Amino acid sequence: MTAAIIAPTRLRHGVRIGLAALAISAFGALGTPAQARGPEGIADVAEKVIDAVVNISTSQTVEAKGGANTMPQLPPGSPFEEFFDDFFKNRRGPGGGGKGGDSGSSPPPRKTNSLGSGFIIDTSGVVVTNNHVIADADEINVILNDGTKIKAELVGVDKKTDLAVLKFKPTKPLVAVKFGDSDKLRLGDWVVAIGNPFSLGGTVTAGIVSAKNRDISSGPYDSYIQTDAAINRGNSGGPLFNLEGDVIGVNTLIISPSGGSIGIGFAVPSKTVAGVVDQLRQFGELRRGWLGVRIQSVTDEIAESLNIKPPRGALVAGVDDKGPAKPAGIEPGDVVVKFDGKDVKDPKDLSRVVADTAVGKEVDVVIIRKGQEETKKVTLGRLQDPEKVQAVVKTDEPAPEKPVTQKALGLDLAALNKDLRTRYKIKESVKGVVVTNVDANSDAAEKRLSAGDVIVEVAQEAVSSGADIQKRVDQLKKDGKKSVLLLVSNADGELRFVALSVQ
Repeated sequence: MTAAIIAPTRLRHGVRIGLAALAISAFGALGTPAQARGPEGIADVAEKVIDAVVNISTSQTVEAKGGANTMPQLPPGSPFEEFFDDFFKNRRGPGGGGKGGDSGSSPPPRKTNSLGSGFIIDTSGVVVTNNHVIADADEINVILNDGTKIKAELVGVDKKTDLAVLKFKPTKPLVAVKFGDSDKLRLGDWVVAIGNPFSLGGTVTAGIVSAKNRDISSGPYDSYIQTDAAINRGNSGGPLFNLEGDVIGVNTLIISPSGGSIGIGFAVPSKTVAGVVDQLRQFGELRRGWLGVRIQSVTDEIAESLNIKPPRGALVAGVDDKGPAKPAGIEPGDVVVKFDGKDVKDPKDLSRVVADTAVGKEVDVVIIRKGQEETKKVTLGRLQDPEKVQAVVKTDEPAPEKPVTQKALGLDLAALNKDLRTRYKIKESVKGVVVTNVDANSDAAEKRLSAGDVIVEVAQEAVSSGADIQKRVDQLKKDGKKSVLLLVSNADGELRFVALSVQ
C-alpha cells in the first residue's frame, strides 16, 4: 500500500502548519457566508449513516521476485562476474546460504495488504464494495466504524460494473443504508462521500453532482455520476449519499495526474448498483439480457444514407444466427431507436438497457428500416462471455496472379474467387466484392477500409462485382445523394457499416 505524505507549509518564523489547516483558518478569517459552505444538512447525513460505512481490508500472498541475495544476471566475461560470484556464493548471513550454500533459491512468498471502502445494505451483514478492492484477495475483513474487525466471505462479483457483494456474521446490531433513485439527481445537487481515503478511516467529504451519464470508456455499461466531492485512493467502494441519506452511487474512479483528488470523481449510479446487487445476492453471478446483434453508431453520413433525421439509434451491423433477434426479423441495416419503451440515442444506450432487462422477457423493439418505423417482438436470451481465441495461420505459398479489378470510391475491387479467398483467408460464407487496394488519400482510407475487406451490400442492395458497385454509386449521384452506405465484412464474416462520400 502506498503511504500518503502530507507536505507541510513552512512559515517565516519556522512554524509548520498543514495545508488543510491553513485553508481552514483562511476560510474562517474571511468570514465566508454560511451558504457558500454548503447546506447544514450534511452534518445530519453524516451522523445518520457513518456507522453503515465500513473499511475493507484484504491480504494476498504473492510470489516474491528476486531478493537481496539473488545473484544478478551478468554477461559472460563481465569483469564483475568473479566479484559477484564470491560475494553471493561465499558470504554468510541471513539468506546467504553460507559457504558452498545454495544462493540461487527463490525468496519466500510474501503477503500484501490493501484497504478500501464499502457499506452495509442489510443488517444481516451484507456489504457492497468495488470488485477491484477485493480482486484476487486471499482474505477479506470488514472493519466497522468502531474498529471491530470481522472476516468476510465473497458472495459474488461483476467485473463489468466493478461491483462486489460481501457477507459477514455481525457480532452486534448493525446500521444499514438503502439505495436512492439516481435518476432523480440533478446537476448541482449536493452529495456526500464517506470512505477510507489513504487508510485514514471514516472520512466525510461533500460536493455537487458535476455531470450525469458520463461515459469514460472504462467498460461496456459506463454511465457514471461525476462529482467534485473529494475522492481519493481508499475511497473505492464507498457510498455517495444524497441529502436524504440514501446511497445514490458507489465511488469507483478518479481522474488525477497526482493520484489525489482534483475534483473529478466517478460513482456507479445506484440504479445500476441495485440491479447488480440483487442478482449477485440471488444467483452469485450476473444474468444479463442478450439481443444477439452487433451494433455501431449512426453517424451523420450513415443517417443521411438511411434517411434518418435527426441521427439517432443503434445501427445493426450483424445478427447472430443463434440469437433472439434473428427469429424476430431484425436484420443488418436496421436502426434500433426504442427498446422496451425506452428511447435509444446511441449504441451505449441499447447495450445498457438490454443488459438490464430480465432474461426471457418479451419486449418491443422499434426499428427504422428503409426510412419506415417497424416494431419487432423479441424474447431476450442470456448474455454469455465465452473466450474467443483465433489463431493466425501463416503460409509460404506464392501469391496468385493479380485479379482483374475495377476502381470505385477510391478502392480497387474484384469479384471473389478461390485465389482471393486463399490470399486474404476469407471464409466461404462471406459473399460480395473484395477490396484489393485502397487509395491512401481517399475517404475509404480515412474510414479504415483495407485490402481483404469484402463489400457485401451497397445502399442495402447485394453486390457481386465491381461493376455492380459502380452502377449503384452512379445512380446515387444522379439522385443527389452525398454519400453511399456500404455493408462491409471482414475475412471472418463480421459485418460493419461504412458511409463513403460520392462527391
